[in-house]
Amino acid sequence: MRNKLLNTLILIAATALSTSASAHLGTDSGTHHTLVDGLLHPLTGLDHLAAMLAVGLWSALSATSARRIWLAPVAFAGMLLVGALLGLNGLALPAVEPMIAASLLVMGLLVATRLRVPGPVAALLVGAFAAFHGLAHGYELAGEPGAALTLAGMLSATVLLHGTGLAAGWALRHRHVWLARAAGAGRSGRERSAAPAGRCRRGGSAAIAGR
Repeated sequence: MRNKLLNTLILIAATALSTSASAHLGTDSGTHHTLVDGLLHPLTGLDHLAAMLAVGLWSALSATSARRIWLAPVAFAGMLLVGALLGLNGLALPAVEPMIAASLLVMGLLVATRLRVPGPVAALLVGAFAAFHGLAHGYELAGEPGAALTLAGMLSATVLLHGTGLAAGWALRHRHVWLARAAGAGRSGRERSAAPAGRCRRGGSAAIAGR
């Protein structure tokens, strides 16, 4: 399962690398003006969708405590906003698109290996990637009248995708526990149903012996 997931994310990263230039460098400028547009963009952009889900998956699969499970998603959302604000103010960095694609490869490896790192390290890693995602969109939206609403929508979608990834990762992490509990419940039920039958057989045998 891990190999299939990793191969899928590698394919997504390769696709994102070849297509993200047209998705972030202003070719769709003029289409992101509303809150709804901002909400939909991360859900329809392959690179953002994969990255945000992967952050949630990795956090749930590798977290050592429930308290630390939120560190990476919160860092991603926060640095996405910081990067977007910097982009809105005209900051442009080289290799933004390769960094976005690289983030998918790294996140895919982290999900596949369930690598556990200290919470601050996880937050720093995903935060750095999120800054590049935010810069791409902020630079694209610079000068647009609806930029604030669009960013608000993008952040809301980001939180939603993180939550979806967290839920999926938590379910995968505990699936063996659930299966064991289900199997245990099934065995208990069979034992309870078998016990009265055993008592009946023993009682019938005793009655025959008495006669």
